[in-house]
Amino acid sequence: MKSKDNPSIKAAVNFFAETGLLKHIKRSGWWVAGIKDPESVAEHCFRCAVMGYYLAHLEKVDPLKVLVMTLFNDVHEARINDLHKMGHHYIDFREAEKKVFHDQVKNLDKGVKKEMTYFRAEYDDQETKESVVARDADILECLLQAKEYYDNGHTKAKKFFKRAPEHLKTKSAQKMWAQIKSWDSGQWWEDVVKFER
Repeated sequence: MKSKDNPSIKAAVNFFAETGLLKHIKRSGWWVAGIKDPESVAEHCFRCAVMGYYLAHLEKVDPLKVLVMTLFNDVHEARINDLHKMGHHYIDFREAEKKVFHDQVKNLDKGVKKEMTYFRAEYDDQETKESVVARDADILECLLQAKEYYDNGHTKAKKFFKRAPEHLKTKSAQKMWAQIKSWDSGQWWEDVVKFER
């Protein structure tokens, strides 16, 4: 059954397909820590959004705004991949991110495009409480992932514990990091299994 293309709907479907690529793009920083099959960008974005939503409540800022910022923060990587910090040293990745994001949203519904562009600029400027919480969620998710990798025998993942925590700005994220450092990442599911017996 063939139907006539609706440009706005087709642009949305194309965007959805493009974001699906994030399920296959690996977070390249973990390769430096010797992790051969690291998490995907989509996996990072999902947990980052969950953590951002939670942190927003603790910090008493708009959780839905934070949720949107965290969810779409790395959408540009569908076109230009994830680039670890060594690559950032040589390539102006921030400018590339902005160009890609502009191209990704240019054909979307005007209201969606306007809101996504607004939230993206707000996140990049880091001047609102919501943008700071969203950035903290991004950093904290990386730290949580590093702790999980470390607990599973990837000792080089501990290197991420050194500088990243210095960038956490909210008290809630700092408290969570203090907990994560001493947390056993395998204990939570053991507690669930014990509880169900």
